[in-house]
Amino acid sequence: MSTFGPLCHPAFRLLLTARTISALGNAFAPIALAFAVLDLTGSPTDLGLVVGARMLVNVLFLLFGGVLADRLPRHLLMVGSSLAAAATQGMVAALVLTHTANVPTLIALAAVNGMVGALSLPATAALVPQTVPVDERQQANALGRLLLNGSAIVGAPAAGIMVAAVGPGWGIAVDAATFLVAAFCFLLVRVPPPMTTPAPEAAEVLLGAEQTANTPTGQGRIGIIADLRTGWSEFRSRTWLWVVVAGFCVLNASWSGALTVLGPVVADETFGRKAWGFILAAETAGMILGGLIAMRIRVHRLLFLGTAATALEALPVLGLGMFPHVGLLVVVGFVAGVGLEQFGVAWETTMQEHVPADKLARVYSYDMVGSFIAIPIGQVLAGPLAQSVGLEPALIGAGVLILLAVLGMLSSRDVRHLRHRLTPAGATAMEELAA
Repeated sequence: MSTFGPLCHPAFRLLLTARTISALGNAFAPIALAFAVLDLTGSPTDLGLVVGARMLVNVLFLLFGGVLADRLPRHLLMVGSSLAAAATQGMVAALVLTHTANVPTLIALAAVNGMVGALSLPATAALVPQTVPVDERQQANALGRLLLNGSAIVGAPAAGIMVAAVGPGWGIAVDAATFLVAAFCFLLVRVPPPMTTPAPEAAEVLLGAEQTANTPTGQGRIGIIADLRTGWSEFRSRTWLWVVVAGFCVLNASWSGALTVLGPVVADETFGRKAWGFILAAETAGMILGGLIAMRIRVHRLLFLGTAATALEALPVLGLGMFPHVGLLVVVGFVAGVGLEQFGVAWETTMQEHVPADKLARVYSYDMVGSFIAIPIGQVLAGPLAQSVGLEPALIGAGVLILLAVLGMLSSRDVRHLRHRLTPAGATAMEELAA
């Protein structure tokens, strides 16, 4: 099985190109937006409100995004969401560059951008298995994450340099431009529809669709509700799935509050903005190495390995709190990146392996809602908490919570023992479903 075999498929190449270009711009956006808000008010609480508003709205619309991604052509949904993201980021850039930005307006635009992102996340995740054969999914997931991380490792230090040199507005403008290019790439993707699988609730879904077609406008909600119930049934029936999602609810809240809100504050008080971009890039560099490792890993307990490796995410958070020195943070960030990528590839491969393809986007949406729901809470509370107890205790507490979350996930027997199907080369999708 070739490591780069997925690149032989045109649809996967286009999907990979679109995601990579978007990731390059998105590496600029959080750094540029963080320092734009700090330049505007100097308040970590205001920064938490802006980034928290985006994530909150993102979570609220994720389930709807999952339903749309299972109903509509996923690549076309990505075209529309990319164009909308370009528009919202373009408006933010214009406000910052013309010095007319204010916190309420930035919060409103961040919320709209979060809604747009919610429509795209389940679709782009569920597109991967439509573009490559079954036996190439692990390599495709690793390649995708490898290039996403490569974009981030280039974009993060470039964003730090650009923000320091010409201001944060231009960094946000770069993000807007990349979404336009990504929309064109998504438009060219051609994939077959996802394979449908029989399920006990299929009749209910069909009944909902029939009722929707025969009810007056404004009364056609039954089909969507049935779709959501189907996705929830698939989600809750897998213990390993909801246990990991619950753990990442805590882990993501702690990590995002520490890195997206408190990290820039520490940078402004100590080693500076340019260095912050390089520290973030170090973690992404570790993820690149981790992706290369993940391509070659052949173990039966893939999810257990990936989950255990996420404990390394506590290192940069604890480092920021106890020893905020650039050299140390670069090293621990790199190590954390290696560990995080083991989980990323393991998780995507496990989801695609154990969840029916025609329900995958809806299950992804429940995964994302559960994993992300506490992120805006963590981001909003990080600033007031740091002002109340101090930066160092807040960051150390976040690191400890990450470790406790990992231990909680590993306490589940299903997480520790779920078997990865080491699919032989040349297996077909039908063979995998029959396994």
